[in-house]
Amino acid sequence: LDEVRRDFVANISHELKTPIGAVGLLAEALVSASKEPEQVKRFAKRLRKESERLANITQEIIELSRLQATDALTKADLVDVDQVVALAIDQNRVAAETNRIALVSGGDAGAEVYGDEDLLVTALHNLIANAIQYSPEGSRVGIGVSATDGVVEIAVTDQGVGIAEDEQDRVFERFFRSDPARSRNTGGSGLGLSIVKHVVQNHGGDVRVWSQPGHGSTFTIRLPESSHAAAASLGGIA
Repeated sequence: LDEVRRDFVANISHELKTPIGAVGLLAEALVSASKEPEQVKRFAKRLRKESERLANITQEIIELSRLQATDALTKADLVDVDQVVALAIDQNRVAAETNRIALVSGGDAGAEVYGDEDLLVTALHNLIANAIQYSPEGSRVGIGVSATDGVVEIAVTDQGVGIAEDEQDRVFERFFRSDPARSRNTGGSGLGLSIVKHVVQNHGGDVRVWSQPGHGSTFTIRLPESSHAAAASLGGIA
């Protein structure tokens, strides 16, 4: 446990070091360029980007710590899966449009699960954001829902770079990146998929990945359908 804690602290320190260092350098550059309006604008824009990145990493660390608590799921309500999908897509619409990526949803309508809507939206948002990040411009990301034999599945499929087979078992680890250089350039913290895993596990489900390098990936959230979740009793989910 001590080793895990040391690794976690070391990883956090490493992740925060880059944006913190960038903020300091850009602040100095702003002072030096105070008499050059165009330079000030350029440095200010980069400073804002790094501050947003720092805020995102900090928020994800807080979120992951909360999810790992034993009482992470403090409330369980009936959740409309269609609403979860709609909200998660809406949160990613600007990023998708910026990268000319089409977000397409479909599948079984009317599925319901028990849980926390905000947490489920966060999990699905992370999957969609990840798909957009690793997809080429002009491609599409599909979000499909199916309900079969008491299990609701929400699948996010992209046409991106894919994940090597020997890395697929590790993608849900904290701070793991299948492409470290690209993730760092796009502001990824390596925590998004770990958050997905913990949210889904706290709802009594699991998340799976299928991927083929060069042909894209599919991440699938699997949750107990509402009637089955109720029968299993939510007392043991958290």
